[in-house]
Amino acid sequence: MTDVAPIPPITGTVSLAVPVERAFEVFTGSINSWWPHQFHIGAAEVAEVVLEPRVGGRWYERGVDGTECDWGRVLAWEPPRRLLFTWQINGSWQFDPDPENASEIEAVFREDGAGSVVQVEHRLFERLAGGEAINAAIDGGGGWALLLDGYAKAVADR
Repeated sequence: MTDVAPIPPITGTVSLAVPVERAFEVFTGSINSWWPHQFHIGAAEVAEVVLEPRVGGRWYERGVDGTECDWGRVLAWEPPRRLLFTWQINGSWQFDPDPENASEIEAVFREDGAGSVVQVEHRLFERLAGGEAINAAIDGGGGWALLLDGYAKAVADR
């Protein structure tokens, strides 16, 4: 592997009026309720987004036609405090099965008074083929601030 200049991570933080356990459960177990279905790479129309709750679990989309398209894998599953998973989508918006070419998304959940704070960092874009383009597209589309806004609404609705 050649030395590549680091690409800055994309971060986001949200405060929630729910216990950390509930924040983790909605983030992981109800990802389909808050992940925008227009953000996909496979099916023409997404039926659901799935994050399997275990180390090695898949993160993927399932189309209305039943097809599945992987996005990444769970690297760390530490309820209710931490989740680490890969983003294995390259600059051509295709799944790359090689985990050495993956960026990482880490979500950390901590108590804050009666509620909780969730901090997300999407990092290591330099590992991706076309990592600068992916970083720019995610950041330019609202990044994790946009995603966490939808997540906070899903938490409030439950």
